[in-house]
Amino acid sequence: MILLWGVEDDAPMALVRQELSVRGASAVFLDHTRTLECHIDARFGRAITGAIDIGSTAIRLEAVGAAYIRPQDFRTFLGSRRRRRESARYRHAALNDDILLSWADLTTALVLNKPAAMASNGSKPLQATRIRATGFRVPATLLTTDPGAAREFVGATGAVIYKSISGVRSIVRRLTPAKERVLEDVVWCPTQFQEWIEGTDYRVHVVGSRPFACRILSDDDDYRYGSARIEPCTPPNIVLDRCLKLSRELDLPLAGIDLRLTPGGEWYCFEVNPSPAFSCFEAAAGHRIASAIADLLIAADERHLRRQRKATNN
Repeated sequence: MILLWGVEDDAPMALVRQELSVRGASAVFLDHTRTLECHIDARFGRAITGAIDIGSTAIRLEAVGAAYIRPQDFRTFLGSRRRRRESARYRHAALNDDILLSWADLTTALVLNKPAAMASNGSKPLQATRIRATGFRVPATLLTTDPGAAREFVGATGAVIYKSISGVRSIVRRLTPAKERVLEDVVWCPTQFQEWIEGTDYRVHVVGSRPFACRILSDDDDYRYGSARIEPCTPPNIVLDRCLKLSRELDLPLAGIDLRLTPGGEWYCFEVNPSPAFSCFEAAAGHRIASAIADLLIAADERHLRRQRKATNN
């Protein structure tokens, strides 16, 4: 069985659900917005057993051979009482998340992606170290809450961008002279400053051993919040090999890797997204990323079924 955990209006999840449905795969969707209706009984030992019950659907944990997870912030599903941590509703939803995330980390099933592996995105310095080890260049970077250190970095580096250091999506902005007054605000908010790299943006999605590359043409500081033209492309094999290696070493079978090619031919890597919202790239470039994810999930589930049959026969 393939477990899908997320919300219905999430485009990547919808695309993968559709692919699995077309193929007649044994898949069940666990709607995160219905977490208050969901009851989980899980036992963690040498094997993980138990069940997820939601409405008339029961999902045996030991039957799950693969999972695609894109959980949201459960507090948004609790209505007007979402901030009351002492409420029974809050405790129920939080416990469900804790159990499912623990299962996702500890299960032998394929999970796209395991929460522990995705946590690397929460530490920009750690991820940058891993990126550099694969051969990509990484921009000069400063993480700070010290306005003086920020001003010194800007003076030594020249053109600089800044963004949040968290794993939550943030807007990338150029630090212009008119905006330098924001440097005083870093005392309240840890901020990442980075050398601005001239060049063309690329996004490589890795699904297992398959890379899907796009070139992104945009004049905006952050093409995600401006206008951009996305087109399929084929970077040099050495670049694709580095992306595959990076995905393996971060234990992320599914990854969205942000690159930039400078006019001088140097490849920089900015970040590895462990839960990429690939739908806009699929639509624009004609890549079949959802199909590749479905392939990966189905193959893993079939291996799981073979292991179960073998164990039963023995």
